Amino acid sequence: MLPHVSVIQQIGLAVLLLATVAWVVGLVRIMRRDRFVVSVWRTGQPLRHVPAPRGHSGEEVVLTPAEEAAFAGLVRRLADDRS
Repeated sequence: MLPHVSVIQQIGLAVLLLATVAWVVGLVRIMRRDRFVVSVWRTGQPLRHVPAPRGHSGEEVVLTPAEEAAFAGLVRRLADDRS
């Protein structure tokens, strides 16, 4: 027993140590259990290249002059707010 520590503190320390040991044992068991599953995942063939995006090759939105002016004003206002 530690001479300068109360019995309650020693009990608390023992409980914390037991909880820590239980947590470590559980973690090790989980890691060992999943090790085989992870090794099965890693046996797959790696990708040779990144696949090209699939979608429309070119999309365009035609704006009227009023819409262009409104958009330009919005961009200017947002740019002024940032600086």
